[in-house]
Amino acid sequence: MIRYDILKTIAPILKDRLVVCNIGSPSQELYQLLDQPSNFYMLGTMGLCSSIGLGVALVQDQPVIAIDGDGSVLTNLATLSTIANNPADNFVLLIVDNGSYGSTGDQPTYAGMATSLTEVAKACGCRNVVECSAEETATELEKAITSGKMTIIISKCQPGNVNVSVIDDDPVNIANRFSNQIRELNS
Repeated sequence: MIRYDILKTIAPILKDRLVVCNIGSPSQELYQLLDQPSNFYMLGTMGLCSSIGLGVALVQDQPVIAIDGDGSVLTNLATLSTIANNPADNFVLLIVDNGSYGSTGDQPTYAGMATSLTEVAKACGCRNVVECSAEETATELEKAITSGKMTIIISKCQPGNVNVSVIDDDPVNIANRFSNQIRELNS
């Protein structure tokens, strides 16, 4: 399975939930599969999906799922320490680990080599860290959401992208509709 296949299998779980999605191909793929006002698509901030997802979770009560990539997390490893030291039990971080920088041509990441993001997250102090295969991702995501505990899932999959269109929505509109959705869900 590649990232698109994972997104396709978890789309029903993400429906009507607050989702922050990683820059580039992941956001474009999710946009094609399940565009909804409760999705916040990252359009220009590599490495910040996890941080933004945590921030959203800390300021309101609804579950928040951040879908990040191994390459993006590697560009901002400090986010794992921040997550460990600022727990939000309504936060799930799903790291799709395909061992590559998928949006820029599938160049290998260190997570595809000797670096284990599972071990890095645990070393940073994250308590609920689950590594799973791509096929197990939907089950693990459901468990994490229902557990009521902050969870980091590292889903191991194959590199590869599908050919999808770029997001044709304005970034300001994406931010506004996401903010409105948060207010609506918490009113």
